[in-house]
Amino acid sequence: MSQRNEPGVIRERNVMVPMRDGVRLAADIFRPDSSGRFPVLVTRGPYGKDGYVDNPDHSVWFFSKHGYVVVSQDCRARFESEGDRYDPLFQEAQDGYDTVEWAARQPWSNGRVGTTGQSYLGASQYTLAAGGPLPPHLQVMAPVSASADFHQSWAYHTGGAMEWGWMVPYAIHKGRNTLARQGHEELLSRMDEYVVSPDNFAQPLRDEWYRHLPLKDWADRLEQTAPYFREYLDNEADGPYWWRINLLRHAEGISLPMFHVSSWYDIFLEGALNAYQALRERGGSDLARRSQKLLVGPWAHLRPYTAPTSRATGDIDFGPEARIELHQYLLRWFDYWLKDVDSGIMEEPPVYIFVMGENRWRSEHEWPLARTHYTRYYFHSDGPANTRRGAGTLSTAPPGDEQADTYRYDPADPAPTRGGSTLIISQGVADQGPVEDREDVLVYSSAPLERDLEVTGPIKVHLFAASSAVDTDFTAKLVDVRPDGYAQNLQDGILRARYRTSSTQPSPIEPGRVYELTIDLWATSHLFRTGHRLRVEISSSNFPRFDRNPNTGAPLGRDARMEAAHQTVYHSAAHPSHIVLPIIPR
Repeated sequence: MSQRNEPGVIRERNVMVPMRDGVRLAADIFRPDSSGRFPVLVTRGPYGKDGYVDNPDHSVWFFSKHGYVVVSQDCRARFESEGDRYDPLFQEAQDGYDTVEWAARQPWSNGRVGTTGQSYLGASQYTLAAGGPLPPHLQVMAPVSASADFHQSWAYHTGGAMEWGWMVPYAIHKGRNTLARQGHEELLSRMDEYVVSPDNFAQPLRDEWYRHLPLKDWADRLEQTAPYFREYLDNEADGPYWWRINLLRHAEGISLPMFHVSSWYDIFLEGALNAYQALRERGGSDLARRSQKLLVGPWAHLRPYTAPTSRATGDIDFGPEARIELHQYLLRWFDYWLKDVDSGIMEEPPVYIFVMGENRWRSEHEWPLARTHYTRYYFHSDGPANTRRGAGTLSTAPPGDEQADTYRYDPADPAPTRGGSTLIISQGVADQGPVEDREDVLVYSSAPLERDLEVTGPIKVHLFAASSAVDTDFTAKLVDVRPDGYAQNLQDGILRARYRTSSTQPSPIEPGRVYELTIDLWATSHLFRTGHRLRVEISSSNFPRFDRNPNTGAPLGRDARMEAAHQTVYHSAAHPSHIVLPIIPR
């Protein structure tokens, strides 16, 4: 049935699209109310396509008013679509392929198809690209806020810890539709007991449920709600389970132009940066290698790019320039590739980033920037302990004969998450002062800067450390300290010690032995102003964003036992702990 909902657009509801195995997926078709054939944009998600209609961050009306047919589809086993099992991410390559080819054959289609969408609707694009041969009629993509490596920034994080803050509440949120389809009303009520506010969208767990051990109990609790969760726990190490949908491992087979969009406080920032770089360097054709675009803003995940609030992230308002009309950028992108319109977008530099602190956009010709000066800032302190804010120092001078710093990490009392690149729990900028006052957080700060200092690019901490445990975690955080003392988090990371040399082959550490541990903080773009200080925090927890390491060496989630660990961080000529910052000359 056709129904007009907005002037100039026809909406066809619940058009059933057949997949190769006979299952039919429901789609709403938004097409211009005029004769002729049009290019098609496919967007596929698990949250209910009706919910996208009134959301300004989605594109169903916008693009259909600009001469595109938009196919907005419920994923398999979600809402109006058929299917017995929802297998997030892994099902999207085959179903996405079939949907693209179906769209290309329709009487309103000119056979030229692109994809668009944010978050999971971006992930369904990356998995389609990585999952095998590309649909012949697919010409271009625009994934927004999505992972490219789903072990490194979806279920787990670079360094091996689980993204605990959102994993279970997200499974509960999506599981409501699964349980409703199956008629499990009693389980729906039980799920409500776990979250803070069951009547609101995607709520965090109650504190006692974040802390519940063993974690494997959640596999049983979610057996009907999210049966895939057990597989996530069973595949803690990276490996073939995750490689099937890892775009970075399939870059040589991808020959599509892509517009990658993300933000500095996005939980999936890894996806845009790494996918852009991988396809620029290893894409499957010259067209792909020279036709990638990257845009990174100052927002957190799910930031409404089309609304006034898109200029703020947590405590920070990044100013009027932070607000952009992302749809206008994407319209120029699709017009060029699907309508042969000389929109000018391919004459512009391929990288467009927002420099925080300076609060302005800047175009660049590559990522990372070719003019980067990778600079070591070394950790220093005057005594055997550094457990109070400001006790340690940070400078470009290598350390000499200095005593190590120590702290006790007790997983029963972890350092709390305050903002950051998170999802469901609090996101974006937050003052780190309360965390830095803890006795299990080491703090290293520079002297006030005598001139502005820009940090733009990838960031890594090289930590020389020992532990009393056979396995433990070390965390690192880069912070901008203002003259008034406010400590603005910029980026953070974690390393599970058993994954120190391999993400696929874990191995215990020897208690008391010093190891060089590399903690990946991904990347940022930030101008440290004159009078501000650089700061690095070192700890062993960031909870509930990351699951707590119990220090026992047990596989993830198997038991409820926890042990305290005594951690030692070295900064000496033989063991020069430091952070490598990408300094951009100005």
